[in-house]
Amino acid sequence: MRHMTRAIGLMSILAVAGAAAGQETKETFSAGTSGAAVYKTYCAVCHGVEAKGDGPLAANLRHAPPNLTLLAKRNAGKFDDASVHRMIDGRDPIKGHGGPDMPIWGDAFKRSSEGYSEKAVRARIDALVEHLRSLQRQ
Repeated sequence: MRHMTRAIGLMSILAVAGAAAGQETKETFSAGTSGAAVYKTYCAVCHGVEAKGDGPLAANLRHAPPNLTLLAKRNAGKFDDASVHRMIDGRDPIKGHGGPDMPIWGDAFKRSSEGYSEKAVRARIDALVEHLRSLQRQ
């Protein structure tokens, strides 16, 4: 029960953070979405503005968010778009993802205020994956 209360609290904070960052509309996503905007809205609160795992909520999580600028380095220098996409949408669960700490964004995007649209969900995640690719350091 404690974990459920914690998860609800974190989801509330994420929702407020998303609203404060200026949630995009359904039309914005259909016209093309900036991965940086998706990241800022949904990810930076835990992973940090520079994606180094040092967001304002990081210290409150059971599992420290990873430094997302090192995804390629930890994978023998290769950024695997498909794997990152699966981690974000919840098809490839990893420690801390999909549990009380990190929402499964595929599901969260489907339930978002922009309305359900597989195309919009995929566009959001694709834009986010491309943004994370651009942040990689060796």
